[in-house]
Formats: sequence, C-alpha cells, structure tokens
Amino acid sequence: MTILANKEKNLNNLIEKLSNLSNSYSHDAPRSEELKKERDYFLKEKKEIEKRHIELLREHKYLKNKLANLTEELSKQSEMKEKFSTEIDELSQETEELVKDIDKWQM
Repeated sequence: MTILANKEKNLNNLIEKLSNLSNSYSHDAPRSEELKKERDYFLKEKKEIEKRHIELLREHKYLKNKLANLTEELSKQSEMKEKFSTEIDELSQETEELVKDIDKWQM
C-alpha cells in the first residue's frame, strides 16, 4: 500500500511541476501543448490507478467475508461431525448394553 501511496505522491508532484512549468515560463505553443498532454495523461493514469485500487479493496473485502463465512461453516460442520460421532458412540454403547441384557434374559 505504501508503494501505491508513493507512486501517487510522485505523480501528484510531477503534475504540479508540469502545471508550474507551463504557468511560470513562456513556452512556445507546441511545448506548452506537449506539457498539457503529459499532464492530462498523468491525471488520467492517476484516476485509473485510483479506480483499480478501489476495485481491489472491494474485492479484498468480498474475499475476506467469504473466507470468514467458509471458516464459520467449516467450524459448524466440524461441531456437527463431532456431535454425530458422540451420538453414534452413545448408541453403540446402549446397543451393547441391550445385547448383554437380552443375553441375560435368555439364560
């Protein structure tokens, strides 16, 4: 993120310098137009970078939420699996006890 901030700062500085150059010196028309085109190009590039940055932040938030939801779902499934396993063990013990009781009654 600091790289993006540094690039933005450098871009803003360059745009400001280009604006100051065109205002402070009397250039011939072609040079002045060239500087304006460069300034416009850098402004356009800055807007595109900011737009992409916002898109990436939005995507990051979406993926972060999706990961949290999947983690929560996995946790719930693990709890359910553990509960199911515990219930099967209890039923198995009860079945063994019933079989023992039946064996006692048959004797």
